[in-house]
Amino acid sequence: MDQASEERKRLLANVGDDLWGIELLRFAIQQAVADLAGLGGMVHLGSPGHGAGLRLAVTSGLPPAFTHAWERIDGNGPLAPARAFRDATFVQVSMANAVVGIPQQRASGRPDGSEPWSWPVGTTMVAVPLPGPGGPIGALSVVTVSEHEPSPAQLAFLDTLGRWTGEHLSTSSAPPSGSGLIGWQEQSAAPHLRRELQAVGTWDWDIRTGDVIWNDAMLAVLGVDPDTFDGRIETWTGIVHPEDLPWVLADIDESIRAGRMHSTEYRVCRPDGTSGWVRARGRLVVDDNGEPARMVGTMWDITKTHDDLDAVTEPGPSSAERAAVERASRIKQLTRALAEAATVRDVVDASADHILPAFGAAGLILTFLESDHLRPVGFTGYTQEFVDRISQIPASGRYPIAESLRDRTPMFVNSAEEYIERYPTTADLPAAGGKQAWAFLPLIASGRPVGSCVVSFSEPRRFTGEERNLLTALSGLVAQAMERARLYDREHTRSQELQRGLLPRGLPCLPAITAAARYLPAGKEMEVGGDWYDVISLSADRVAIVIGDVMGHGVAEAITMARLRTAVRTLADLELPPDELLSHLNDLVSELGDDFYATCLYLVYDPTTRSCVLARAGHPPPAVVHPDGTVQFPDADPNAPLGAATPPFETVEIDLPEGSLLVLYTDGLVESPALDIDQGIAHLAKTLSGTTLTGTPCRHQNHTAASGSTRRRCAVCLESLCDRLTAALLPGRQETADDAALLVVRTHALPNDDMASWPLPDHPRAAGQAREHVRAQLSAWDLDDLSMTTELLASELVGNVVRHAKGPIHLRLLRSNVLTCEVSDGSLTTPRIRRAADTDEGGRGLQLVAAISHRWGTRYTPSGKCIWTEQPLNPACPAFLTDQSDLDTYDLLNE
Repeated sequence: MDQASEERKRLLANVGDDLWGIELLRFAIQQAVADLAGLGGMVHLGSPGHGAGLRLAVTSGLPPAFTHAWERIDGNGPLAPARAFRDATFVQVSMANAVVGIPQQRASGRPDGSEPWSWPVGTTMVAVPLPGPGGPIGALSVVTVSEHEPSPAQLAFLDTLGRWTGEHLSTSSAPPSGSGLIGWQEQSAAPHLRRELQAVGTWDWDIRTGDVIWNDAMLAVLGVDPDTFDGRIETWTGIVHPEDLPWVLADIDESIRAGRMHSTEYRVCRPDGTSGWVRARGRLVVDDNGEPARMVGTMWDITKTHDDLDAVTEPGPSSAERAAVERASRIKQLTRALAEAATVRDVVDASADHILPAFGAAGLILTFLESDHLRPVGFTGYTQEFVDRISQIPASGRYPIAESLRDRTPMFVNSAEEYIERYPTTADLPAAGGKQAWAFLPLIASGRPVGSCVVSFSEPRRFTGEERNLLTALSGLVAQAMERARLYDREHTRSQELQRGLLPRGLPCLPAITAAARYLPAGKEMEVGGDWYDVISLSADRVAIVIGDVMGHGVAEAITMARLRTAVRTLADLELPPDELLSHLNDLVSELGDDFYATCLYLVYDPTTRSCVLARAGHPPPAVVHPDGTVQFPDADPNAPLGAATPPFETVEIDLPEGSLLVLYTDGLVESPALDIDQGIAHLAKTLSGTTLTGTPCRHQNHTAASGSTRRRCAVCLESLCDRLTAALLPGRQETADDAALLVVRTHALPNDDMASWPLPDHPRAAGQAREHVRAQLSAWDLDDLSMTTELLASELVGNVVRHAKGPIHLRLLRSNVLTCEVSDGSLTTPRIRRAADTDEGGRGLQLVAAISHRWGTRYTPSGKCIWTEQPLNPACPAFLTDQSDLDTYDLLNE
């Protein structure tokens, strides 16, 4: 035991000055506890010559429930720390009396005031003072399980340990004010040390993402406003003095590679304009696979210990010093630019804008390591032809850019002659690139090679040691930024692909409308959004137009949007009116849970009546631009959003003159933190006011080149209008927090010459009359090739009505890009295809309709239902219908 005490004395003599503050006190406790074979220990600090009280500074090995009662103790009381501090001597007290002098509410040693803490019989506490220049500044206490006094050697070690601790506290702690060290007699070091301990900054750095967590003390040490702190490591690199940054980063990188403790002192330039010195320590934390994951540590402000350096008068700056100051400023700007860089292109631009001027360089190339080769991702100062030539550099090849990455060591080539001498196989590259000196810098992020950086010069250059260190340090910043940017670009690309997959790949070209659309994601965020739109072809040239917005952003919202879009297409295929369709959508969203809501606008345009029926669920109203340029918004109840609405939904019907515009949009286009939605809609109306589009597209087989070009001009005009609207309404797109969708539609009425309709009697003769009407009308339209199939379709549909439904019966033909044949009646019973047996004499009519038409279906009308068929113009006639006699025979059999 005595020999162990002597060994610990020698250990104290060999401990350097790198222990400070908390670590110094904790080291002292650990040595005392080990020497006495104790249970744990504490250090209390106080003021010399004052008995007001002692405050707990550090504990080790003791439960918090016990030490809570010892946070503040009476300096005049009988407790061992108080007596050792007050009398400046060794004290030993039985723990049975340890609660004497502690306030009653904390006498239990537990925060909740429960039963007093019980210690084994014979447990004692020993305490020694911590001497300072003006008297004791605190006391070190150890809880032991022995009631015997320590041996003489142990007492001597405790005395030495107390003096050693007090001396190191006095010499390593900077006074709170003034220049030089203020005597302990004039001002106590204990309150100052307590302030120092309370101002210890703690930090946690995620090496892989660059995110950092700082406590309030850390923010105060570095002078960072908590409200503006962005939680990025680049904030710290921008504060470290530019001259110190290279070796600080190199030391951290070496600590990560070696897995050792990081400890250093360096200068900082705070955002408020002040400067100072800090001391930082940190250790590496690895993940479950043993890979570097985080570094955690502490930081103190030690500016006062360097006051003597600040007092030295410096001569005026030389030109070299001015250049160094300018370089430091550019590097500080670089760290800020890299902190803001999101994409690889941003990193390339930031590096080119700040690194090249700082060193007078003429060229820059950044590459990524992909598989077994280096791929250039950005360059400046080189021709595209030269970059293409080096675009597939093998990572294992004998190239300086590859060797520096393999060896993880920067390589500096001072001249073209040196390059040719070292790499004769690529001796033509200096002349081809037009450069004379190079710095080949490996990009290492989180201990992993990610690529290379080449900084080149137009003249031979001998790199100084400072330039080498600084370029090496900057490569670490660029590497971290490049790795983050690559992850961002990758995820952003995936998000864009997902968004494109969820939205229509292209808008259909329909006779009744011409449309153009835009989707604009929010700012630079990579999350997918819930805004969507669609254009759906219905029967009789009618068109369903829909736009919606699932509230929120992210994959869950995008999936909800995709489900809604699919549901709308399914329900639209059933020819449901807008109010019924929104009711079904509301049920769907309600089933998703209480956290899902969506707005939606659904309208159906009928070119035969030039009318539009719409319903909306919490969505902004569409803008209607009339041919004369006037703008109006349909006055209708917006209803509640899907998921919160109570059907039925109100519908509105409006008439649209030929050539009208419908402008559908989501709230992201007209609403922002600086603009409410009413103001945004007014701005939209003002932007649209006076808009007119000319040209009517063709719609049947007699299209001419002129009409086709008119259609194309209309589409171009709509695309231009979309660009004009987004530019006017979203001038600062990167500042918006919501995505936006815009859908602009021009309506085209179906001319009267392309429509024909007839009433039919509710009698078997109606089928024959229908054939006569069809034959005559198709002849007038010069569509004789479709006459036989259309007569057959009309006969079958009219025959079904006569046999299974009720009148009144109407026949209608529509000509556009398809030939539509409709038969309407007064019954709500919908026909369905059934499977006919071989011996059945009927039941095959609808099978035939489905076989010879391009598509067919049924929709409800205010007076009953309508069965419709469509045929593309100029189709080939079915092989079994070769002439009129075949058709007549078919009709006789079915009648």
